[in-house]
Amino acid sequence: MASTVGPNWAGTYEFGAARLHTPRSTAEVQEIVAASPRVRSLGTRHSFNDIADSTGDLVSLVDLPPEVSIDADARTVTVAAGTRYGALAVALQAEGWALHNMGSLPHISVAGAVSTATHGSGNRNGNLATAVAGLEFVAGRGELVSVTREHPAFAGMVVSLGALGVITRVTLDIQPTFDVRQDVYIDLPWDALLESFEEVTGSAYSVSVFTNWLGDTAEGLWLKTRLVDGEPRSLPGTLFGATASVSKATSPADEGRDNTTVQGGVPGPWSERLPHFRFDATPSNGDEIQSEFFIDRAHAPAALSVLRSMGSRIAPHLLVTELRTVAQDELWLSMAYGRPSLGIHFTWKNDPAGVYALLPDIEAALAPFGARPHWGKAFTASAAAIAPLYERLPDFAALAALYDPDRQFRNAYLSRVLALPQ
Repeated sequence: MASTVGPNWAGTYEFGAARLHTPRSTAEVQEIVAASPRVRSLGTRHSFNDIADSTGDLVSLVDLPPEVSIDADARTVTVAAGTRYGALAVALQAEGWALHNMGSLPHISVAGAVSTATHGSGNRNGNLATAVAGLEFVAGRGELVSVTREHPAFAGMVVSLGALGVITRVTLDIQPTFDVRQDVYIDLPWDALLESFEEVTGSAYSVSVFTNWLGDTAEGLWLKTRLVDGEPRSLPGTLFGATASVSKATSPADEGRDNTTVQGGVPGPWSERLPHFRFDATPSNGDEIQSEFFIDRAHAPAALSVLRSMGSRIAPHLLVTELRTVAQDELWLSMAYGRPSLGIHFTWKNDPAGVYALLPDIEAALAPFGARPHWGKAFTASAAAIAPLYERLPDFAALAALYDPDRQFRNAYLSRVLALPQ
């Protein structure tokens, strides 16, 4: 079935593809790919650029049944690629299992998230793609490919930006379920954050810092503490100079809407605490643009100080910035490849002219720190600036040529950002 594509989730990008297909089986995906000279996979439309677009066809698998299959002995779960993390989390929790982490939004699809190295937070937690143990995808000419971690190029296949084909099933590592408490502190002094950065970001299983870059304090410090054997852990009234919040905090980008997960130190399952937003509620504000840049955590205090100096220029265009940490990994196109990373996330007002005028200056300020942009968010850098940041990019280009010999999955984004010929 084909239909008009429409905009992305936030309404800030209009897809230009001619057709949107919603196949009901892997075999149908193969038929679509085999028949289309230009085709891309479309997830839950949470990207803020043209990464998922095509001049030909788009294939969406988000309406297929999740088909959750748990292998308790291997500690893995295999699921349909278009399944939203929230639906997967509910199914796993019901059977006593868990993922190692979740993104802020449980509404995003598994394949879309891992293909772009989307992440949660935690000094020791890898991004969502690090949990991938196996992939099934439809490559060029409709060929069905199945790979596991034993494949010598597996580290190049997981974060693939859709360049290798349409992912149909994903196998993820799982672990026994665990409980988490979520606590919010307000007015974290910048001096404390910069002087004790690793200590602050390592103070819980998952930590987020929210700021508008103005003043002497960051507005919010959100801690998600993993509980051992279900035992609650008491937290102090003040931490690093920040004060425990006496009321529930909503997202600074979406104040007034109660769509965030339970706070106040109340223990609950990982699936209902690790995301910021509830799966049964409308996620975030929507009327926004997002950018994110990743640097080596060793440079965090210096990079954050540079951005603070730009605070008066950033704040007028900003809803909120969120700072999160990601563990180092070895996935070729992961933003955390080869280095423990800090993700500096900007949720902008829906002001394209203002945002895109400011982004080159932010990118220039972060360039000395080797900042890597999030693949699915707004940025202005092209391949000339991005390619030197990824030492395995030539290997990835060879992999893309192997699995997409006719360049069916190429688009303007891959040409502009990775210099892959169309």
